[in-house]
Amino acid sequence: MSRSILLVACALVAIDARAQGQTPAETQPTQTSTAPASAATTSQTPSSTTVGGGGAATFRSGVDLVALNVVVTDSDKKYVSGLVPTDFAVYEDGVQQDVSFFGASEVPLDLAILLDTSASMTGKIGIVQQAASGFVATLRAGDRAMIVDIKDATKVLFPLGDDFGGARAAVMTTVPQGGTALYNGTYLTLKELVKQRRANIDVRRQAIVVLTDGDDTASLISYDDLMDLAKQSGIAIYTITLRSKFLVTQAQQRGHSYFSQSEFGMKALAQETGARSFFPSDVSELHGIYSAIAEELATQYALGYSSKNPKVDGAYRRVIVRVTDRPGAQTRTRAGYLAARVTRTARTN
Repeated sequence: MSRSILLVACALVAIDARAQGQTPAETQPTQTSTAPASAATTSQTPSSTTVGGGGAATFRSGVDLVALNVVVTDSDKKYVSGLVPTDFAVYEDGVQQDVSFFGASEVPLDLAILLDTSASMTGKIGIVQQAASGFVATLRAGDRAMIVDIKDATKVLFPLGDDFGGARAAVMTTVPQGGTALYNGTYLTLKELVKQRRANIDVRRQAIVVLTDGDDTASLISYDDLMDLAKQSGIAIYTITLRSKFLVTQAQQRGHSYFSQSEFGMKALAQETGARSFFPSDVSELHGIYSAIAEELATQYALGYSSKNPKVDGAYRRVIVRVTDRPGAQTRTRAGYLAARVTRTARTN
């Protein structure tokens, strides 16, 4: 484990403790999951569970599913509803898989809203608060929200829960100051959502929506570390990057196309996880962007399958989802996942 990841892991312990109203010394040790995080799977509940209408499947204990959140659009880019399990074909490394779990919009959602509240957000924070608060208001019964504040350090303002009034109030407490540890904050949030998934007996969708207005200036975690964890977690990461009008205009005056390395990274992160990236040039566009994300999350399909590949080699496996007998239908989901890896323990004589 690199020193940067170790330091951030320590920070995660502190964040977990604050979210539970404890000091770090009071946190209890957690049990190691039998399904490694790299498998990016969902372990089903000990009792049989039925989720989703129109051909939903029943599951029993010991079954690990590769979980996929799938967005389907038609040739006019409109969301397609009313599909059933037999409408989907799932391929892993070119081999068709058997869809054993299916759920439409009724599968509850765990949503983490990450807000860059560094000093550069001064002058924008009022609109950001109103837009993010409105985003929370789109959640439905059974969903849960988490509010995360990102400055030089990451702070959970509202731990994952269904008190949407409390979540909206937490958004309104944000104050711009300091730098931007964007990668740290996103990494820690991914870790927390994976932990919640392992502890939850219900099948739930998960997504992160992160808002920033510039480059990461304070993270210990590298972008590569963050991307690796994103591939392992299977959690959709929607990214919103506020563009600097000054930098865009400056590039145009010099006769260059505007390019930002941070924007490129945010776009790649969203694309890898099956989400979308947005690059508004004005903060007033946030209301519409959050509404677009909310609409998409409300129309997702949740699919799951048990891989036909028995190897536990930690390899990256490419996933493709297609809709059959629907000309023009397009699908979007995460690009793949990391398979489980066997952990070898040293023998003692």
